[in-house]
Amino acid sequence: MTIDFKQDILAPVASDFAAMDTFINEGITSKVALVMAVSKHVVEAGGKRMRPIMCLLAAKACGEENLEKHTKLAAIIEMLHTATLVHDDVVDESGLRRGRPTANATWNNQTAVLVGDFLISRSFDLLVDLDNMSLLKDFSTGTCEIAEGEVLQLQSQHQPDTTEETYLSIIHGKTSRLFELATEGSAILSGKDQFREPLRKYAGHFGNAFQIIDDILDYTSDAETLGKNIGDDLMEGKPTLPLISALANTSGEEREIVRKSIATGGTENLERVISIVQSSGALDYCRKRATEETEAALQALAVLPNTPYRQALENLAKLALNRIQ
Repeated sequence: MTIDFKQDILAPVASDFAAMDTFINEGITSKVALVMAVSKHVVEAGGKRMRPIMCLLAAKACGEENLEKHTKLAAIIEMLHTATLVHDDVVDESGLRRGRPTANATWNNQTAVLVGDFLISRSFDLLVDLDNMSLLKDFSTGTCEIAEGEVLQLQSQHQPDTTEETYLSIIHGKTSRLFELATEGSAILSGKDQFREPLRKYAGHFGNAFQIIDDILDYTSDAETLGKNIGDDLMEGKPTLPLISALANTSGEEREIVRKSIATGGTENLERVISIVQSSGALDYCRKRATEETEAALQALAVLPNTPYRQALENLAKLALNRIQ
């Protein structure tokens, strides 16, 4: 069956989603005009808003009827996500995100960093209003782990000996953790402690699959589809799973070329590395891992009541995986 994003994922929470959008715009108001201009720019450049959608679906899957608090939580999650993207773009010196100029390219690094700080602070300001200590604790710990994931990634840059285990620690921090906050946060806010663990597991495995798929697309997609340049990760010497797997599956000259590309970064051997990654079976291995992570995500949902909302969460995981089929 073909899964349609709007119909099969967004529709069950469409009205709450609209309310969340309004709340985001209220949330980023500031006395300082530049803060508002930059915040607006980055929030509007948002993608599918999967994290807030996941948060709202998780709330309904927990049996929640009134989503007033959850729409605020979903908005907070999107603001946190946006803040991390703004900071990532500065760290990666990116000029484009999803085909639009980044904040650092439009203004400058100083402005982007400070507005990213503002968005994180504002998120916590709004989170306090939800008046839930467990939720606040979960988010405080979670945001620390997100920052640690980014630093771990920085530390692994240009390190050809990075293991799959380290790669998984990096992506858990930089990608999966915020998905986990979105779903587990919903369960906490709904007072459904029995669903905290399954929803967190679902989101964690979903996030892992999502990032592995993104890393596969870096070798099989084009800049139009991806919204960033092919080979960007390679250029920065980031040892992603396709490269780690290619290193495990090659020897001799080919292996040396891949090692050197990670160690030095740059794209002089880009064509060669892409063809080695494609011929070494690395992408098949990555697809297998992404499929396993997706299956683990779906399995985690099995303990939740069978509702259209749980189905929509399942559809979301399947749709993400479809990107590489």
